[in-house]
Amino acid sequence: MTIVTRDDILPSVTEIVAKAFDVPAADLTPDRDLRGVEGVDSVKVLRAVAMLEQHYDVELDDEQIFAVKTLGELTELIERSL
Repeated sequence: MTIVTRDDILPSVTEIVAKAFDVPAADLTPDRDLRGVEGVDSVKVLRAVAMLEQHYDVELDDEQIFAVKTLGELTELIERSL
């Protein structure tokens, strides 16, 4: 079994979220508040979640997702789900 760490998955989480939010990946740092990204609405958040769930073959709990504020927290949530 391969152990996957936060540092392993942060780049792909960043790329997926950037694509879903339609923003440059360079604009998304681990401590960036995702709710403050211009143009992001609940539809884009749900799109990002669906893309992440498909990419990592995980199912994320809605309550946990909506508690996430930063890209780093989202990455940690994915890491715990693997």
